[in-house]
Amino acid sequence: MKQLEVSILGQVYMLGCPEGGEKLLAAAVAAVDHEMSSIRNSGKVKARERIAVLAALNLAYQLAERGSAAPAPARYPVQPHATGQREDETHTAADVDALVRRIDAALGDDGKLL
Repeated sequence: MKQLEVSILGQVYMLGCPEGGEKLLAAAVAAVDHEMSSIRNSGKVKARERIAVLAALNLAYQLAERGSAAPAPARYPVQPHATGQREDETHTAADVDALVRRIDAALGDDGKLL
């Protein structure tokens, strides 16, 4: 898995990216950065973590609007586990919670995501 350096809302992050997924990741980063910048520029929300949550909700809503009434479960690329889990498997709410904890840890002093 490649490591790519990206900038979102002026903050630099190192992200893991599967081989061949650079364009898709760049598009996702651009969408998140645009959404977060729009929220910040509105002047109504200042805290980075609140901006991130609102941006995530806005983007999820847009995806749900494009698809069916019930969006498909999120898919997160992860390293295979000892159980033989593949990188492209759909993950549970517990997996999402674990991902949020990892993001919180990465944010460190910058604040909690949720």
